[in-house]
Amino acid sequence: MSQRLRFLLDTNILIPLQDSMLVLAPSLANFVRLAGVGGHQLLYHPASKIDIDRDKDIQRRDRTLARLQQYTKLEGVPSSPRNTAQTSVNDACDNDILHALECSAVHALVTEDKEIHTKARQAGFGDRIYNIQTAEDWLRRLHEPEEVHLPNIEDVPMYSLTSQLNTPLFDSLRSSYDTPERSFNKWFHDKAQTGRKAWIARTKQESIEAICIYAMQTNEVINDAKESLHGLSLKLCTFKVGEQIRGQKIGELFLKAAFRFATDNRCENIFAHTSDDQFYLLELLSDFGFQRRGMYGTDIMLVKAHPSSPPVIDVPALDYAKLYFPHYRNDASVQKFLVPIQPQYHQILFPDLARQGQLFSGNSVAGNAIKQAYLCKAPTNQVKPGDIVLFYRTGDEKAVTTLGIVERYEVHDNSTNIMQIVSRRTVYSQRDIETMARTPTKVMLFRLAIHFHSSIPYQALTQEGIVTGPIQSITKISDDSFSRILKHAQR
Repeated sequence: MSQRLRFLLDTNILIPLQDSMLVLAPSLANFVRLAGVGGHQLLYHPASKIDIDRDKDIQRRDRTLARLQQYTKLEGVPSSPRNTAQTSVNDACDNDILHALECSAVHALVTEDKEIHTKARQAGFGDRIYNIQTAEDWLRRLHEPEEVHLPNIEDVPMYSLTSQLNTPLFDSLRSSYDTPERSFNKWFHDKAQTGRKAWIARTKQESIEAICIYAMQTNEVINDAKESLHGLSLKLCTFKVGEQIRGQKIGELFLKAAFRFATDNRCENIFAHTSDDQFYLLELLSDFGFQRRGMYGTDIMLVKAHPSSPPVIDVPALDYAKLYFPHYRNDASVQKFLVPIQPQYHQILFPDLARQGQLFSGNSVAGNAIKQAYLCKAPTNQVKPGDIVLFYRTGDEKAVTTLGIVERYEVHDNSTNIMQIVSRRTVYSQRDIETMARTPTKVMLFRLAIHFHSSIPYQALTQEGIVTGPIQSITKISDDSFSRILKHAQR
């Protein structure tokens, strides 16, 4: 029998759902539809009713309460032990809702409340809390995998976009750039005249829905303390993903482009300005090694070290990969594994591999994110976070193509647990996961590090003595074998 997910809906999700006077955002409407398709349960916490009762809009409150009964009330969850007599009513409601996650009363919480996201992350279960775009994207990947198409990334001069400044994406940027002295349009035209460029992503209808404006800087002063970054740096000047494609890993695709550009141009640092209200951007950049380096006026300065040579520093292998990508630790303390992957799954995980060299051409494809998930039936339990995995495409190519760094490796035989773990990275449908979970399944979360410019064919692996027979399961290799693979990839 198929296992179903239980989603707890926060008050800020419930009110738009129940208020017939509001037009539902497409992502929210589609999330509800897909929950019905998959038979997933939508619940509300009693604390949300307390929240709704406090709504000063009497007519909206009454409409919401009248329709609330179509959802299932979460029963029997104790109050949060964090609540005291001094806790405000609003914080007490938030704490009670979060406590339902701690008690495993539900699989996930869907909320747009940034403070709840922060509290969940600090409490150690931020991986089970979603905004509506990421929750909708999760269900689309489970139930409509054939419909999930990441858009192209194009590398274009800013001046090619000046005729499109009245689109919704640019309208959403105006409040951040408009000043009494200079309008957003004036700022955009001024920067376009300098030859500045941008990566953009379009929807299927060809409208621009995401943009990352970038520029190279030399010895840039980065904060009010007058600290500077020595040498060349890559500045991500504007980083915006629109509502229509949020949740589809576009931020990761832009970072992937930034990392490759910085590597090719020997930029020693990558930096960006942002603010506390850019919650999701802050979270994304932090996850990929950007660290706070003071303030620049009212903006937070975030810097990621991007050294051209691997720094010698004793930090755990996974942390090293996050901080210093594209470098990774490959010393004797890090295990190395060959991972066989069938062509159809290789194509799903790495659709950009065939054209990776064209990432910065006029209409290039960057078809996958950096953080990925892989499921298999391998018998080994040796793999651990920070280890190196070398993906070997079986069948047609019979070659090692790609290197990744393991974030998590676990064994599960419960499809719901697997769906939770791979939720933000899944390329597997619910049916695929349920079929695999009939027997113990290995779940590997990893970060894509590099695609080799020259793949290493099976014949070379055997000639070098790296393998002695067909690669049919995850296979550990020696440090010497790994070195020989790298040498072959550099030919």
